[in-house]
Amino acid sequence: MLDIGFETADLLLERRKNAGRITTGSKALDDLFGGGIETQSITEMYGSFRSGKTQMAHQLAVNVQLPSDQGGLEATAIYIDTEGTFRPERLVDMAEALGLDPAKVLKNVIWARAYNSDHQILLCDQAMEMASEKNAKLLVVDSVTSHFRAEYTGRGTLAARQQKLNKHLHHLQRGAEINNMAVYITNQVMARPDAFFGDPTAPVGGHVLAHVPQTRCYLRKSKGERRICRLVDSPNLPEGEAVFTVTKAGIRDP
Repeated sequence: MLDIGFETADLLLERRKNAGRITTGSKALDDLFGGGIETQSITEMYGSFRSGKTQMAHQLAVNVQLPSDQGGLEATAIYIDTEGTFRPERLVDMAEALGLDPAKVLKNVIWARAYNSDHQILLCDQAMEMASEKNAKLLVVDSVTSHFRAEYTGRGTLAARQQKLNKHLHHLQRGAEINNMAVYITNQVMARPDAFFGDPTAPVGGHVLAHVPQTRCYLRKSKGERRICRLVDSPNLPEGEAVFTVTKAGIRDP
């Protein structure tokens, strides 16, 4: 008999088989993610302004409601907005493009605005508690770092910020596993003054954010409505890139 907290790998494999995937709306992106955004884990998208992070969040909130044979989980979404960028009008556009009833889609997205980091943490904890009752299989936090970045300024507060952020992310991961839900977080970027070659942008959050999400992706803008998604880190997927577009209908292949 194993001690509390231990289990054999075959049991873990069985639990992993129950993980679902949510289509992004782009076949190229779905292939990059091994079939879509996975439940039981955190997926982080970081990138600069207008790179498509929030558009992806809206699309996933609609797509999770699709039937399983269309890449959905026939479930609801919980959306925590920290920057005031949530737009129900976009949900209507995306729902109509998929032939869904916009009124039903809107009712199946539970939204809350977080006004500071403590409020954000409280809302996420409540989201995990209501996930089973609401049949929620997607939690969006857009963005996970903005309040922490604004409230903890200067080097003297860095340790306190990272400790609080680390605890928050681990609670999200635990909730994802318990509720078999996908947690999609967006993250801001900052310029690295020491970068003389290549892309000078780096995600906010340092090593804390680098280690907790299972899947990390870097989004950047290309020509016109095209966006490029680079898979930076994953425990079971190879690094790679996919090109997609952001249209009125939502996330699509070019």
